[in-house]
Amino acid sequence: MIKKVLYAGSFDPITNGHLDLINRAAKLGDILVVGVIENRSKKPFFTVEERMDMIEKATDHIPNIEVDHFDGLLAHYVKQNNIDVVIRGLRATMDFEYEIQMAQMNARLYNNDVETVFLMTSPDYSFVSSSIVKEVFTLNGDIKGLVPDKVLEYMERKCKK
Repeated sequence: MIKKVLYAGSFDPITNGHLDLINRAAKLGDILVVGVIENRSKKPFFTVEERMDMIEKATDHIPNIEVDHFDGLLAHYVKQNNIDVVIRGLRATMDFEYEIQMAQMNARLYNNDVETVFLMTSPDYSFVSSSIVKEVFTLNGDIKGLVPDKVLEYMERKCKK
């Protein structure tokens, strides 16, 4: 029985592609932890707190979700939090090459105690990434349907400030 599943990412911002994977991953275990990664080498558009808030708002319909954040190695977080399965999303073959390397390194760090499961994104969102969404949004393009409505409202409020 799978108790804890982790879906980790920067979610800057969370997109409908992420939400599709979250909805599906939540069915795989008792608890799905959505882990917001703090990558200090990147300059995110949203703070960790803002990203967590957006995820909580976008997933409030899913009862077995926990939203958390961490920095450092994914493998350390997995071990410290008794994660059974790590979910990784794949959009295209270029994602696979990167993700398989990461999964193999993490398997080594987990001592093969934790499984990585790859989920293909819905074809409707295979072109969507947080970076593209942010770029289109900041250039006044229409991103409706690419992010949850609550996230779009959040983005619009932030940009008015």
